Amino acid sequence: METSDREKFAPQVDADLLASMRALAKSEGRQIQALVDEAFSDLLEKRRQARPRPHVMAAYQASHDTFASLYKKLAE
Repeated sequence: METSDREKFAPQVDADLLASMRALAKSEGRQIQALVDEAFSDLLEKRRQARPRPHVMAAYQASHDTFASLYKKLAE
């Protein structure tokens, strides 16, 4: 990421969590900013993957539309 792409912000973080992040950055020889970038990226990817993909939901809906009565019988 280029320097010009960066934006400052000032979140408040639990003191123990921040201390652990600083220790991790030091032990890995990295800047804390690199860990923050990694954490943000990991969280965003995790949340993206938690949502069903549109084509999967479309297939599910088509199946449900076709076999709703069968699914109801199987559930009984």
